[in-house]
Amino acid sequence: MNSVNDKIKGNWNELKGKLKQQYADLTDNDLLYVEGKEDELHGRLQQKLGKTKDEVNSMIERLTATEQSKA
Repeated sequence: MNSVNDKIKGNWNELKGKLKQQYADLTDNDLLYVEGKEDELHGRLQQKLGKTKDEVNSMIERLTATEQSKA
């Protein structure tokens, strides 16, 4: 499992809130997380936001890094 998937699993509620604030067009269905289906979540985010997998991963890394720097 890669580090982005670990961050999704560990901080999903906080990350989901930040994504909804930053991208108002994301719905709860877009952000539905089921453990073990992180690739499916990545695909939904890529499609909805029009970003590549690397861009989505960078966005997640950036959002989780700002949360960790506050702790």
